[in-house]
Amino acid sequence: MMIKWTFLAVAAGFLIDLLIGDPRWLYHPIRLIGNLIAVLEKGLRRIFPDTRAGERTAGFFLVILVTAVSAIVPFAILYGAFYLNLWLGFAVEALMCYQILATRALRDESMKVYQALKTKDLDQSRKAVSMIVGRDTQNLSEAGVTKAAVETVAENASDGVIAPLFYLMIGGPVLGFAYKGINTMDSMVGYKNDRYRYFGTCAARLDDIVNFIPARLSGLIMTAASFLTGFDGLNAFRIFRRDRFNHASPNSAQTESVMAGALCIQLAGDAWYFGKLYEKPTIGDPIREIEPEDIPRANRLLYGSAILSLILFGLVRMLVFWIVKGGLG
Repeated sequence: MMIKWTFLAVAAGFLIDLLIGDPRWLYHPIRLIGNLIAVLEKGLRRIFPDTRAGERTAGFFLVILVTAVSAIVPFAILYGAFYLNLWLGFAVEALMCYQILATRALRDESMKVYQALKTKDLDQSRKAVSMIVGRDTQNLSEAGVTKAAVETVAENASDGVIAPLFYLMIGGPVLGFAYKGINTMDSMVGYKNDRYRYFGTCAARLDDIVNFIPARLSGLIMTAASFLTGFDGLNAFRIFRRDRFNHASPNSAQTESVMAGALCIQLAGDAWYFGKLYEKPTIGDPIREIEPEDIPRANRLLYGSAILSLILFGLVRMLVFWIVKGGLG
């Protein structure tokens, strides 16, 4: 019974997310996953030796435990809710789907950077963008702040919206929360620094695996959305084909390349992280200079891509369900 309601629950959760986003007064379950990761990291580091093999083994068990808990808890809650009442089950499933998606939150946080840029307050702009990026922001220029915000919208269009929709349509909130658990681990321990080089290896590689197909679908969907939202779709596809692997991650540049092409700007390049300069290739061509208005433009493409993803994934899900139902019948 839960399977039949999943598409409607995802659609309802999607609409709730667009309407209210992520209000600060509402405790987000992803924070619980983050707390779980922090607690398990401390415990596992005490259990396993401080060696390359020990840290990798600890990181492996972290991935197993966090992924399992992230899937089992929502399954148990959903099972109990549907057991008690069909409509209660649907409401809980829709709420869970809403909590997994981040379209409105991504727009709201990036637009805070835009509003600060419009006031010409560079310090506030740097502070605002530091909330949504991992790089050092204290010395960024106006163009650097803008580029960082646009890149975040582009990358998280996949990680925070399209990939979660992909997994929600396949396995509902159970698979959706499992994906978010993996994604959260990567964001917390998937760094190539002294602390996480070995401990975070398993989390980072698993994140690459689970995002491999969604990231490429995201690039193609965003390219299609470029045409529908009034951007340069042909250039988006050209840059996507040329620059989609211009990143240390096999997935991150998939949507960044489309964004750069659609807006006719250049993204990526060298950046500072934890006081160290990392040399990175650029993405896109500098057809024009980047400007603060590119942030709302990026969000327009984000929304177009999110809506198109919901429609396409929903149609595929209904088609597969119809085929399976017909075959079983």
